[in-house]
Amino acid sequence: MNENDDRKWKVLNSRYLIKRPWLTARCDCVELPSGVQMPEYYVLEYPDWVNTLAITKDGKFLMVRQYRHGIQKTCFELCAGVCDPSDPSPMDAAKRELLEETGYGNGEWELFMTESANTSTMNNTNYCFLARNVEQISSQHLEETEDITVHLLDVEEVKQLMLNNEIKQSLMLAPLWKYFALNNLI
Repeated sequence: MNENDDRKWKVLNSRYLIKRPWLTARCDCVELPSGVQMPEYYVLEYPDWVNTLAITKDGKFLMVRQYRHGIQKTCFELCAGVCDPSDPSPMDAAKRELLEETGYGNGEWELFMTESANTSTMNNTNYCFLARNVEQISSQHLEETEDITVHLLDVEEVKQLMLNNEIKQSLMLAPLWKYFALNNLI
């Protein structure tokens, strides 16, 4: 596939509507390749994100459970977080988040996939890592605003969570479904 930018929009001007640590929104005036102008196109700016599909030495899936105020539900999720400016790479951010949120680390790591939460209105990338043979090497080191429980689940338990619509975050479901498909676990 050819991934050139021949259909790229031209930004004529841009202004920020809000610029806060967890919410930055800008309004662009853009011109499409056809010459049509859109005076108000809104973009949400976020730092890059990471999540980790972590599997222990004995084949358990490392999941976390936490309350998500946006949907007002407590959910099962992959360990995830934000790439901090101090992180040398997305993989370093993922390793840091896994250790902080679960106390697990080590193992063999690889970039499993990259995703966008919404390609039309969000500017960041989510990097998903596969970490095999992780082990508990510490206790959790949670921030005061985090309330996270750690769960070790077998293949069937994770499959049931996915099939029963109990994992709500699409950026976490996509790598799980990919992993299950690639490993003939469906």
